[in-house]
Amino acid sequence: MALKPARIAVLAIAIAAGGGAFMLSGGPAPQPMAVAPIIQQAAPTMPVEKILITKRDLPMGTLVGQADIDWQDWPAAAVSPGMIKQVAATSKKQVDDIVGSIARSAFLSGEPVRSDKLVKGTSSGFLSAILPAGHRAVAIDIDTAGSTTAGGFILPNDRVDIIRTYKDADATKSSGVDSAGTETILRNVRVLAIGQNVQEKNGQPVAVGTTTATLELDANQTEQVILAQRTSINARLSLALRSMLDGGTAENTATPKTADDDGPLTVVRFGYTAQVSKK
Repeated sequence: MALKPARIAVLAIAIAAGGGAFMLSGGPAPQPMAVAPIIQQAAPTMPVEKILITKRDLPMGTLVGQADIDWQDWPAAAVSPGMIKQVAATSKKQVDDIVGSIARSAFLSGEPVRSDKLVKGTSSGFLSAILPAGHRAVAIDIDTAGSTTAGGFILPNDRVDIIRTYKDADATKSSGVDSAGTETILRNVRVLAIGQNVQEKNGQPVAVGTTTATLELDANQTEQVILAQRTSINARLSLALRSMLDGGTAENTATPKTADDDGPLTVVRFGYTAQVSKK
């Protein structure tokens, strides 16, 4: 039976609508894309060696004990000649050789142990262990209230100037009243200790007693400081604290005066000090 034009038109519209719905629905389900497998590469291995390190902070002068040190892996490329490398056959002996040593300078926790920062202390004291070769430890009298030590803020390893205060006989004679003078006899001197001795408390060095300051001096400086203390009962030595930034500057290195200097001579008469020209 022949279809009427109206029915043909309705059928065409229905087919077009169905096609549109099919297109809007996305058509056939998309096929999953192939994904390349991820290849896990092993991290490159770094050669290591076992070296001796500190297990806690060790202040200067600390007696190293068995519990203070241990072996730890360290990158082989970063091992320097001063570090102590483990030799498997003698590792216990290596540790035993270190135990009982004195730390000549401070160690931080986890820091490699270096032989040049240690000294065997069984046959020597604390000060002789930390003194550089050719230097002396010299003690001077200080005021217990801190008036001669920057208010008591000077600590071991600080740098100081040594200032001498004395009665000026010439000024006293000309003015008729007691007069005093000052002179800096040494500059940039390292302080070894403040107090009569050093003990460890809560992992930190603590000075016990505050009647002396111990200084690191060479032979000539030692003579000068002792002379300054003993030539007059009225003379007094004070310490002026320097900035920590001055410690490595060559121009501030302590330089004692010598007998060949062109400056005036210091003459002591009856406990009074006077400056007399050499010419």
